[in-house]
Amino acid sequence: MDKPLKKPSRIQIRNRKVILEAALEVFSRYGFRGATLDQIAEQAAMSKPNILYYFEGKEAIHDALLTRLLETWLDPLREMDAQGDPKSEILGYVRRKLDMSRDFPRESRLFANEILQGAPRMMPVLEGELKALVDEKVAVIRGWIAAGKMAEMDPYHLIFSIWALTQHYADFDSQIRAVLGHDGAIAEAEPFMEALFTRLLAR
Repeated sequence: MDKPLKKPSRIQIRNRKVILEAALEVFSRYGFRGATLDQIAEQAAMSKPNILYYFEGKEAIHDALLTRLLETWLDPLREMDAQGDPKSEILGYVRRKLDMSRDFPRESRLFANEILQGAPRMMPVLEGELKALVDEKVAVIRGWIAAGKMAEMDPYHLIFSIWALTQHYADFDSQIRAVLGHDGAIAEAEPFMEALFTRLLAR
């Protein structure tokens, strides 16, 4: 009979959290290929052998971060309600994505780096869970269009445009701050996005 798995101690839970937080900083800055275990260990103020006690290697840490990220990354789209008003639901999705760019910029850059490399570690999720969710919401939007509740358009490219416009504020934050000369671009972007998508959705 197999022995029950031992529950991790509070110290082990804390150390894993410290490692993942340090790795998020390193991976979001240097990408998977540019990041090293030595950099993660230095950021975490832990020894490299201690890091390897909790994770088999750099890829295992990266995979753990991506898994944690995807738990929340898809939630804003999941919240789009087929029974709701199309304008309210889509604008709500835009706001939630802007909020994520403001609150999780490193996670957004981690995701972007993975995609730019061809999604070698995430492709099964992109082709599986992500595609299934997007297909589901595309069907919802098509239903709204067929019912005459919003302008006719390609729902896939509507969703892609929301991703591009909102995630830009996290992935290209340095460029935006350089051009504007100040922080707080997301707060300024929200009324612009609301006006833009309101006009786009109008019948």
